Amino acid sequence: MKRNRLIASSKRTNLFSEGSGRPLSKYRHLLLLSLLTLGGFFITSIVLATSEPVDSGIESQVIALPGLHSEHQQDTITRQSETKVINLPGNEVQENDLKNTSVNESTKEAASKSLLIDSESTGPVREELTSANKQAPALEWDTITVKSGDNLSLIFPRVGLTARDVYQVAKLDKKIKPLLNLKPGQQLRFAIDDSNGNVSLQKLQLIISPVETFQLSLTEEDGYIVETLKRDVELRQQSVTGSIDSSLFQAGTSAGLSDNLIMELAYIFGWDIDFALDLRKGDHFNLLYNEEFLDGNKIKDGDIIAAEFTNRGKTFRAVRFVDDDGVGRYYTPEGDSMRKAFNRTPVHFSRISSRYNPNRKHPVLKTNRPHRGVDYAARTGTPIMATGDGKVSFVGTKGGYGRTIVLSHGGKYTTLYAHMSRFKKGIKSGKRVSQGDVIGYIGSSGLATGPHLHYEFRVNGVHHNPLTVSLPKAEPLPEKYRTRFFASTQPILAQLDSLQRSSVALNE
Repeated sequence: MKRNRLIASSKRTNLFSEGSGRPLSKYRHLLLLSLLTLGGFFITSIVLATSEPVDSGIESQVIALPGLHSEHQQDTITRQSETKVINLPGNEVQENDLKNTSVNESTKEAASKSLLIDSESTGPVREELTSANKQAPALEWDTITVKSGDNLSLIFPRVGLTARDVYQVAKLDKKIKPLLNLKPGQQLRFAIDDSNGNVSLQKLQLIISPVETFQLSLTEEDGYIVETLKRDVELRQQSVTGSIDSSLFQAGTSAGLSDNLIMELAYIFGWDIDFALDLRKGDHFNLLYNEEFLDGNKIKDGDIIAAEFTNRGKTFRAVRFVDDDGVGRYYTPEGDSMRKAFNRTPVHFSRISSRYNPNRKHPVLKTNRPHRGVDYAARTGTPIMATGDGKVSFVGTKGGYGRTIVLSHGGKYTTLYAHMSRFKKGIKSGKRVSQGDVIGYIGSSGLATGPHLHYEFRVNGVHHNPLTVSLPKAEPLPEKYRTRFFASTQPILAQLDSLQRSSVALNE
């Protein structure tokens, strides 16, 4: 019994020892947990500090995509990063990153060539990027100079094209009118594509002038299309003064004007001044006009900006104004049209060989026959112009008049042009003509002693003297343009005033 107590007592002692150490064991666990926690934070910070994160630049770099508004750029790139790794210029993706995302070689190649973009929101952008990467086939250009008698059927085979190509182009009909009226000396440029073994016409250019080119182009959607290409020219303003000694042509040439400018000057004032009859020595003119330059070289004279002509002490002024339709006309400083319903003379730079005379003796028949018109003598082939807008009511041979054209102007007025050498191509009965259009050429057909134009003017079928008949005026400048007209013409008229003072000072 005592032994059992002693054993029990021994156990109690051991139990007492363990019980007394229990609080110490608890603190040891807490201490160990704290040390592990601190160690974890320390190791994590070291790993984060020493690691090199891959900077793809996808979320921070905005890529300017054609056709996509700038405010959607960032959103587009973010959507891309959720679908596929993109190899953008200046932002190389590491090989390990590609492996970690399980991208194979074909995927990486596709990612480097194009962007994966939502087709619903930015489909056109992907098409533009894809087309930009395509290289246009190399074209070979051939230049052909048109020879006398040439047409498309003869020219196309010279550059390797076939009759089928001629047919495809000819189907455009009136759209290729310049190509159907080729003139010797003109140049045609052909752009040929033979990269796939088949020769095909890609572009065709007809050089109309240094400024204007007619072009035919092949498109995938519409086949051949035509357009006119125009280069921008530089306009330089010039001023000229001149004085009449014998004729306008001589005075203009002495002043340095080209034939075209002299003709235009005569046309502007032709309704008020008969340059074959009214000119006097001492008459003078002042002129502002443009010259057209291309690549620093003058190519031609431009339009007359403003002009004044003093005839027999009376001064006429004209200023050019271009309306909203691009049509330029000449008006007085007050806005009245310089253009009358009829021009006084149908032939420039001619002389009057016979006036209106109801009792004149006919030079061929030698009998008294009324001369109900005016004869303008000039060289054979000199152009004859319609004196007013009208319709051809007769064209052909008319007895002693020879080759004759009669124009009807609104039913009330008619004009007759006789003794022509030939008619202008395309003139036929019923055709409408505009004032200043060439309708034929001076000759001596019919009863004529020499080359001249016989011109008659009739009102309601009654003959009137073309030199003295009161001509109806054209419509003035429309009211809607008047404010702009007066504002734009004031500086020009001031320049004319300055030229006039200079001209007077030189003459004195």
